[in-house]
Amino acid sequence: MKSTVPGTESWSDPLPLPKGLPPVQKFDLELLPDAFRPWIEDIATRMQCPVDYPAVGAMVAIASVVGRQVGIHPKRHDDWTVTPNVWGAVIGRPAMMKSPAIAEPMKMLEQLENTAREQYAAEMGEFKAASMLQKEEAKVVKTKIASSLKNDDKQEAEKLAHQAVADSTLKEPTRCRYVTNSGTVEKIGEILADNPRGILVFRDELTGWLKSLDREGYEGSRAFYLEGWNGTGRFTHDTISRGTLEVEALTLSILGGIQPGPLSSYLAQALGSGAGDDGLLQRLQLIVWPDTPSTWCNIDCQPNTQARNVAWEVFRRLDRIDPHAMGAKQRNDGGIPALRFCDEAQLLFDQWRTDLEHRLRSDDMHPALEAHLAKYRSLAPSLALLCHLIDNPQGGAVSEASTLRALAWCEYLESHAQRLYSQALSPEVVSAIQLDRHIKRGDVDMVFKARDIYRKHWRSLDKDGTKAALNYLVDLDRLKAETADGPGRPTTVYRVNPLILEE
Repeated sequence: MKSTVPGTESWSDPLPLPKGLPPVQKFDLELLPDAFRPWIEDIATRMQCPVDYPAVGAMVAIASVVGRQVGIHPKRHDDWTVTPNVWGAVIGRPAMMKSPAIAEPMKMLEQLENTAREQYAAEMGEFKAASMLQKEEAKVVKTKIASSLKNDDKQEAEKLAHQAVADSTLKEPTRCRYVTNSGTVEKIGEILADNPRGILVFRDELTGWLKSLDREGYEGSRAFYLEGWNGTGRFTHDTISRGTLEVEALTLSILGGIQPGPLSSYLAQALGSGAGDDGLLQRLQLIVWPDTPSTWCNIDCQPNTQARNVAWEVFRRLDRIDPHAMGAKQRNDGGIPALRFCDEAQLLFDQWRTDLEHRLRSDDMHPALEAHLAKYRSLAPSLALLCHLIDNPQGGAVSEASTLRALAWCEYLESHAQRLYSQALSPEVVSAIQLDRHIKRGDVDMVFKARDIYRKHWRSLDKDGTKAALNYLVDLDRLKAETADGPGRPTTVYRVNPLILEE
């Protein structure tokens, strides 16, 4: 069809831009364990946010509660052990209700924290009273020892001394911790020394945390978090000021939100510089980037208290697991007590794992995405164990239903990983799409300079992003670059192809 826009005769037909973000699977409520489904659905409905957000928050929160209490052996006979420790992140624009949505499941951990704080205060009161009594008793014993020595009864003095040492075994109570919002490696290490089960680090905005670990001089902190994701090892940190800090059981969960703009910049920089080669970003296995909802309703109703109470009972129950009562076995050399799959679930996992390993060796995906999917080796059994523990108080072998649910989670999450890494693999496309949208909205004059764009501080359009976007759009005949002569140095101006306004 001939264009009706004047001044288009000298322009070629513009080539189309890519469609933007790759599609992702919509969250299916059936992915959630039965005990969590009504609770999470209620949160998402009342907040009018993607259900993905509170769902990820709930699964990361319950994983941090289980921690090292019980693990899973993904193989039928091998002693390979996986701790159900998962990291999660939710991606979306500021108006998408990310923070309130993931904060809602965090209230379960806050409730556990409050109970533990009260218990600690009571135990500390008893400890101080017992310490005071013991101190006075020690004075009496010292007097008796001195009297025995004065009477040349060294044997009696030694007996009294040994008895005093045996009686002075008061142990100061420790506070059970579940979550922290920030803290140095040293402080978090101290918390973990008293809480071998593990702890959740909750950050409202994760991009700043990721960037901080890229800075020179923070290699020790980065290594600390990398090891904390595994959930099975120990960590030793040596400093001049604090000496040696030994964490016998290092288990850290991470949860937070990320905005698309800062994430795209971080991805391009981290993967381009090689900073992401150690797999820190890929450890965010439960990372979701749902589509922006096209509709909104004003929902004003009471929370589903019954659904929340059911979920709370799960958190309370899994806070104090008796692994042996639920059939978990512990190796002779110690280690984490662990369950195994039932026969049907084992067959499912083995087939899924075989398919995954073949895909990872096919050499047809980007190394960053390949590294991300490789982490699903532990993600699938972790989610299977968590789903099983949530819905099966008696424990036992991990069920077929829980395993099917975990594998469905992995399929869903892979589509979001594809969307995530598309931002880093083609950052110029992302920037070009953003600029093209602004042009069509009339935010840009038909003739403009590069600085007219990057000075507006639009998402993905900083100085480098603008340059990449302009070159990309010129190659597609959507813009035309021309040299403008003037009193100073020649400058480049860009003319908009008026045909794109008809699209």
